[in-house]
Amino acid sequence: MRILHTSDWHLGQHFMGKSRQAEHQALIDWLLIQVDAHAVDAVLVAGDIFDTGSPPSYARELYSQLVVKLHGAGVALLLLGGNHDSVATLGENRAMLACLNSTVVAAVDDAADQVVVLPLRGGKGEAGCIVCAVPFIRPRDVLQSQAGQSAEEKQQSMQAAIQDYYQSVHEAGRVRQAALTQELGRIVPLIATGHLTTVGASSNESVREIYVGSLNAYPTSAFPLVDYIALGHIHQPQKVGGLNHIRYCGSPIPLGFDEARQQKEVLLVDLGADGLAAVTPLLVPRFQPLISISGNLTVLASAISAAATEGSAETSVWLEVTVAEDDYLSDLPARIEAMTQGLPVEVLRIRRQRGNATASIAGELNETLDELSPDDVFARRLAQEELAPDLQLALGQRYRAVVTSLTEGAA
Repeated sequence: MRILHTSDWHLGQHFMGKSRQAEHQALIDWLLIQVDAHAVDAVLVAGDIFDTGSPPSYARELYSQLVVKLHGAGVALLLLGGNHDSVATLGENRAMLACLNSTVVAAVDDAADQVVVLPLRGGKGEAGCIVCAVPFIRPRDVLQSQAGQSAEEKQQSMQAAIQDYYQSVHEAGRVRQAALTQELGRIVPLIATGHLTTVGASSNESVREIYVGSLNAYPTSAFPLVDYIALGHIHQPQKVGGLNHIRYCGSPIPLGFDEARQQKEVLLVDLGADGLAAVTPLLVPRFQPLISISGNLTVLASAISAAATEGSAETSVWLEVTVAEDDYLSDLPARIEAMTQGLPVEVLRIRRQRGNATASIAGELNETLDELSPDDVFARRLAQEELAPDLQLALGQRYRAVVTSLTEGAA
């Protein structure tokens, strides 16, 4: 059986004032071509289908379009709830989607109900794979809060509860596997899913820091023994712990400027009687140019011109601009806007490289600015500059003179 593993679509994302509707439409069109070209039996979306619990109407329309077109192609669809998804929103059309060869697992349920059998394409419903379909797990789903627990005890309790739940679903999956093996006269592969952070996974700023309750990362060794584990939540594609059968496919489009340099992908997962046969990445085209540039104003002028070559009359490049050295200028937005005149680019965010200097000054000693005097702040900020000693002395004297004049004026 061949499964296309994807996750973290975030349909309906509102990105710095921009809609991602056109990108998601292009993604669906591209995905349907890949499904047909690679003879995919089933598509598995491992959570975060929507960006919010109340997605806009166009996002729901895209969702429906994906379901209908895959059904028309004879391809099964398995949709899992993520931490961004509303259980109620995903569950409202569950019965209807079941008639369209689509299975929705929005929340944790009884173990036996979490076992999903995906059919072979064109196989008249013949079983191709058994899935221990585990969505995002909320603490209330598997654990009762206990008073007086420390943070470490809560972590341990949550991990144990998740592990117990995976084990119960796995046991139900094994029972189903044994029954189908006897019925069909062949071994049916068994896989699992999850939407969580695992130990060793590389994250980024676009992943909202919502894990599983108080559990920061789930140990890889605690997963059940299955042929493949399809994970969602982390947007960067990767093997977990170097293991070929435990994978994050990542998000199919960059969901933040920190992901702009990532090559996005979906995974073709080939399963047979002997288990996992192969995992093949399919590289997703970039439907919307998204570029992050940095430097002083001279460097930025050239960088903006270079970035503009990736745009067109139909599609402008979205830019994040970080200004270094010249970041003290008060009219930076106007200067940057002048550089972009006539070019197919849109600046969505301007950052000053030293804009976080006050945070780093206080953060070095885990202090707040309230705990530092103005002299302390100035001294630490001055120390971050590579200046000659005589210039540092002159600036220090000038600073103290300004402070003195202000103090005397206030008095």
